[in-house]
Amino acid sequence: MTPRKSPEELRSHQWYGTDGLRSFSHRARTRQLGYLPEEHLGKPVIAILNTWSDINPCHVHLRDRAQAVKRGVWQAGGFPLEFPVSTLSETFQKPTPMLYRNLLAMETEELLRSYPVDGAVLMGGCDKSTPALLMGAATVDLPAVFVPAGPMLPGHWRGETLGSGTDMWKYWDDKRAGLIGDCEMQELESGLARSPGHCMTMGTASTLTAAAEALGVTVPGASSIPAVDSGHDRMAAAAGLRVVELVHRDRKLSDILTADAFEDAVTTVLGLGGSTNAVIHLIAMAGRAGVTLALDDFDRIARTVPVLANVRPGGQTHLMEDFHFAGGLPGFLSRITDLLHLDRPTVSHDTLREQLDGALVHHDDVIRPRDNPVASEGGVAVLRGNLCPDGAVIKHIAAEPHLLKHTGPAVVFDDYRTMQRTINDPELGITADSVLVLRNAGPKGGPGMPEYGMLPIPDHLLKQGVRDMVRISDARMSGTSYGACVLHVAPESYVGGPLALVRTGDPITLDVEARTLHLGVDDEELERRRAAWTPPPARYERGYGALYNEQITQADTGCDFEFLARPGKVQDPYAG
Repeated sequence: MTPRKSPEELRSHQWYGTDGLRSFSHRARTRQLGYLPEEHLGKPVIAILNTWSDINPCHVHLRDRAQAVKRGVWQAGGFPLEFPVSTLSETFQKPTPMLYRNLLAMETEELLRSYPVDGAVLMGGCDKSTPALLMGAATVDLPAVFVPAGPMLPGHWRGETLGSGTDMWKYWDDKRAGLIGDCEMQELESGLARSPGHCMTMGTASTLTAAAEALGVTVPGASSIPAVDSGHDRMAAAAGLRVVELVHRDRKLSDILTADAFEDAVTTVLGLGGSTNAVIHLIAMAGRAGVTLALDDFDRIARTVPVLANVRPGGQTHLMEDFHFAGGLPGFLSRITDLLHLDRPTVSHDTLREQLDGALVHHDDVIRPRDNPVASEGGVAVLRGNLCPDGAVIKHIAAEPHLLKHTGPAVVFDDYRTMQRTINDPELGITADSVLVLRNAGPKGGPGMPEYGMLPIPDHLLKQGVRDMVRISDARMSGTSYGACVLHVAPESYVGGPLALVRTGDPITLDVEARTLHLGVDDEELERRRAAWTPPPARYERGYGALYNEQITQADTGCDFEFLARPGKVQDPYAG
């Protein structure tokens, strides 16, 4: 049996347990909330950080799941308190939730530090919420468990099984190509997303929740449970039970979020054929945990791990519900144990080895065996060259193979609105060999680095059957997207990176096997262009946007705020 902490050993004791005026006030105000002394005094206080809101379809069910977490906390002898935090709805928040990821991380950090909290349950799943919650919680370093929101049910339309996001892009192109009309699109609106939960493809949400499970901060198997499955309710209750145990064991996030854990998370993301967005988020999360993680680590690991998850869009066939019932992440990890650090702890077990004991795969086409992979190496490649001296990424397993080595003339767009307005202009002379270039869409230029990276193919090419082209930007791309899209070009064009110097007609060469991206313009000409370049006007003159513009780092270092990412200690508040 794990020893129980005495009341005096709990962090919350300094708020509730002393003889001073402040503790008297805290106890009195807790009575004002309607709680009996025996409900909370001397018990671990567990903060439940809930990203639920009425406008976040990924999290709309978390209002109910919080009750299951509370049930688990009470059962384990703790005292749960639910806190609403920023919701970061990927679907609705503009210009992009990425602009606000660090805001939620700040909110998480300061909330956990400033209240009488002994441990935390973090409830999220929509793309930016997972890294934000873990970044903030890691900085405070309390015992914590993450509760993933879970994928939505598969979509359906006219006998087709639909993947949210991925099939949105596919059928929107079909509409632009004249293959389907308004009636079909109206039906698709009702068939694409059928339940609460995040995207059920291996998009950013599923990728990041899988990464959280691989890091060891969820209960086993949590990341793939469908949002509306009763198992999701049981998982939430189990997380509540578990976090109280972690408080008594004094197992903090720093014990879990080690360098080995982050290397295993990278291995997992690459083996799942996961979203390119995970590169930015894992680098930022690692930084908050005091772990150095770099782009080159992703490329190094990618060459050692095969893609085994046949889940769209990196795979061809299945969705997250299939992945869950095929064995989920425990089953997947059981097939790459030789690539993992098995002796590190998780929130549920003393070692990952123990956690994976007995894990099985039940469907060899969903989670492939090593001798029949979806791809022979990890699904993301890191590129270098004179166009991206600090790096760029491409999800090459989701691109048409003939484009993985390609040279073509650039067609340059200075901003996303101009691109939308002019992409179909025949005067641009865009052909299937052209390389579409979008700039001023990075961390500062976007602002917030929106998911503009899957640039639309011109209508006239879609009608000719073209479905992929080389596209380059300093933006990000939705994890549900696909295509030969080079992303996260660093440094971004807005701060004068080489992308700012490209002109329409310049030859650009992409070579994924060689990991290079090269602009075919000599250095002297590039220096002349650089001397003539002028910085664009500031996106914000005040408010949070101004803080963001001042503090945001580039994509290759995780897009964290400099003042949050730098090392340094913050003392606990004095509660007396």
